[in-house]
Amino acid sequence: MGSDEDRLRKPNNQRTTMRAKLQILLLVVSTNLISIYLFSGAVLNINWPENAPRIHLWDSERLLRELNVTRFKLSDAQSSLSNLETKCSTSSALLEALLTELGRVHGDKPMYDDINGWPDELFGELKLAAGPYKLPLGFTSNIGSDELYPTMGFACRNFQPEVIQYMTYEPGNECPSDDLFAQRLMLKGCEPLPRRRCKPKSPTNYSEPDPFPSSLWKIPPDSSIIWDPYTCKNYTCLVNRGKTKGSYDCKDCFDLRGREKVRWMIDNGNLDYSIDNVLRLKPPGTIRIGLDIGGGTGSFAARMRERNITIVTSSMNFDGPFNNFIASRGLVPLHISIAHRLPFGDGVLDIVHSMHVLSNWIPDTMLEFALYDIYRVLRPGGVFWLDHFFCLGGQLNGTYVPMFDKIGFKKLKWNAGRKLDRGLEKNEWYISALLEKPMN
Repeated sequence: MGSDEDRLRKPNNQRTTMRAKLQILLLVVSTNLISIYLFSGAVLNINWPENAPRIHLWDSERLLRELNVTRFKLSDAQSSLSNLETKCSTSSALLEALLTELGRVHGDKPMYDDINGWPDELFGELKLAAGPYKLPLGFTSNIGSDELYPTMGFACRNFQPEVIQYMTYEPGNECPSDDLFAQRLMLKGCEPLPRRRCKPKSPTNYSEPDPFPSSLWKIPPDSSIIWDPYTCKNYTCLVNRGKTKGSYDCKDCFDLRGREKVRWMIDNGNLDYSIDNVLRLKPPGTIRIGLDIGGGTGSFAARMRERNITIVTSSMNFDGPFNNFIASRGLVPLHISIAHRLPFGDGVLDIVHSMHVLSNWIPDTMLEFALYDIYRVLRPGGVFWLDHFFCLGGQLNGTYVPMFDKIGFKKLKWNAGRKLDRGLEKNEWYISALLEKPMN
């Protein structure tokens, strides 16, 4: 049984339901009447703004005409916008040219952004060598681009006239005899040099090299190289240069019967380490491949090759065919400067050796970068043989000992000794050391 309140609520619910049904019926009737009115052809007057297009849902022809008019107006507007954009671009270019000329008159530095850092627009072979080039197969995730830039030292942009001279030749013909000029560009930081589409001059009466291993300690024939860039015009001159007056890089290196024959063969307990004693510090057979930085004519690599160890020798051709001579011995030369990033992957070499080249003539920051690069290419447990590093007494503990400690090498051997050939008052020192890259 329901309460009195329930009995009072029922009539109210019935009235609400009836009212809702009447509202729905009225809505349906109204919708039908409006539909009949619209499709009967009567004009529907709506107060549109003056500039608004007239849309007649019931007149398709008029609608099409007005849509066409609207499309033409949009096309005209787009054309006007395009013309305006062209005029703005032209004005911008003229303004930029004016500002550049004003800057030139006032001695300001040119803006480099628009020509990839070059002071002037590239042309000819240099433009072709600099690129970039679109990849035939489009974007590749390996380089994250659809363009490929040929490798070239960024500092080349600082010496554009010289680079243009270097790149001036007849494609497909003989290259200019400009070895010395090219090497100076490299030493200025334009390294690597841009590639060229010409052929280097070949020696006259060239003959096959001597067979290995006899080639390791044999002077090659004079006909094996082009002598144009060098003061000496034969190997006899180079061999005897150590006995003459004058300052030359690696003065007696070409005399394979002189000091070169005994280098790294004797350990004097101080600055001179022998190869065999160095190799004994590591498990047999674990020193297999390495690099000699600034290795002259390759005698260190030759001694290591006799022990079945492959050493790549970096060297510059300072008034002598050092790279050609290394190659004639059956060894691998690498023509790069001390400023060049070592062209090896991380952690791949067992040993890196450097004698005399790394020293205090290198700016401290550049030297630190070079040492970190050596650390990078050595594998864990790899050895850096620092051989006769030259410095002054005040630099020894003040600069270089902290620098080597900072890199993180483990000292296997460390010797410091006075360089006495120019007198005690010069306070000149050598450092020889065996530094190991930690295993962990």
